Amino acid sequence: MSARLVVVGDTLLDRDVDGSVRRVSPDAPALVLDEESTVDRPGGAGRAATLAAADGLDVTLVTALADDAGGLRLAELLTAADVRLHAVRLPGATPEKVRLRARGQVLLRLDRGGADPAPPADPGDLRPLFDAADAILVSDYGRGLTARPGLRAALTETGTPIVWDPHPRGSAPVPGVRLATPNEAEARLLSDDAGGGGRIAAATRAGQELRRRWRAGAVAVTTGAAGAVLCHAGPTPLVVPAPQVAEGDTCGAGDRFAATATAALAAGALPSEAVAAAVAAATAAIGLHRVDNTVVPAGPVHDVVARVRAAGGTIVATGGCFDLLHAGHIATLEAARALGDCLVVCLNSDTGVRSLKGPDRPVVAEADRTRLLEALSCVDAVVVFDEPTPEATLAWLRPDIWVKGGDYTDGGPALPEAGLVKQWGGQTVIVPYLDGRSTTGLISTARSKGH
Repeated sequence: MSARLVVVGDTLLDRDVDGSVRRVSPDAPALVLDEESTVDRPGGAGRAATLAAADGLDVTLVTALADDAGGLRLAELLTAADVRLHAVRLPGATPEKVRLRARGQVLLRLDRGGADPAPPADPGDLRPLFDAADAILVSDYGRGLTARPGLRAALTETGTPIVWDPHPRGSAPVPGVRLATPNEAEARLLSDDAGGGGRIAAATRAGQELRRRWRAGAVAVTTGAAGAVLCHAGPTPLVVPAPQVAEGDTCGAGDRFAATATAALAAGALPSEAVAAAVAAATAAIGLHRVDNTVVPAGPVHDVVARVRAAGGTIVATGGCFDLLHAGHIATLEAARALGDCLVVCLNSDTGVRSLKGPDRPVVAEADRTRLLEALSCVDAVVVFDEPTPEATLAWLRPDIWVKGGDYTDGGPALPEAGLVKQWGGQTVIVPYLDGRSTTGLISTARSKGH
């Protein structure tokens, strides 16, 4: 049986007009677009609902539709996409976004429907619908539906997991939502954060402020090609970088992200797992391009760090034993490198590994572990340390971002090095853990097969 999703929010009519530009108008300094095709599709909450339905979910959309040709067209498009409608009346005209495009590039966007819309009717008692759902997505586009008292009361009282995609002109999420998903511009505006201190630090501050203000379980601040920063009850954010793919149209990225996260929560995923899935889905769906980081010439760690620091770049560091390098290590290292302009690996020495793991470790000596790490394209330098923790090395290195890879724990304690890194304005983050891969597991499997 398909998961049951309810999507709540404002629906717009999106129209893409594609054509060719071959001349400039003789009566004005303007390009002339020769129209070749026109495509209508639901926008706003309607876009999120159709994306979820296309993924095979059982979707009901609670929205407001106007009594005009645009409202009729939206009803046709949504029904054709296997979305059930629970529609109330929207006073005035259907809001429309018309994009004029040539060769995939937007030349001009024309908005219709009024800048100050009248509020829609209250949908009434939706508690039975909400309680029967596996998850609810509130997709607020600032046109008044989410402010209706009856709707807010039903959302507040339901025990169904809620994902809230906010809007600066919309209503604040009801208390207790499982996950809110503002983009970084929205997060800064809604939290009154002035920015500064680096992109991850700014997203973390804004996300944590909104999480407290909204009394939300977690806030995922989406950062475009950089991925997302998940702020939760614990002190260390989870950063999910976007994979690198071909460049494409980013329109609808937020709807794809929110719809995927909601579907994941409906299936029982943790917020961290839902955000990781949402970043991957949004990136793949729209072909989001992440600009390559600075290429740093190989060399001793102090040379690498000095070059990046002189250029105003971001220094990222991570640490570990990296004994029997495996796919989980690679995932962590690639995610860490995506956060800045160089990656320095703080590697436990053979003595350090023995004190942490026991007399039978490491399996691979530090010289070979160093060589393997330095051969990876995502690693710019390696520094070996003997102490039980890398604090002395970090105090010298002073990275802008200190990365730990591991299982996500809601409300867990601060990471040991977080306080030290904070002293120079650095940021400690967690990146997603690739489940089922560990050096201890590999050694155990090899030994069992040996017998």
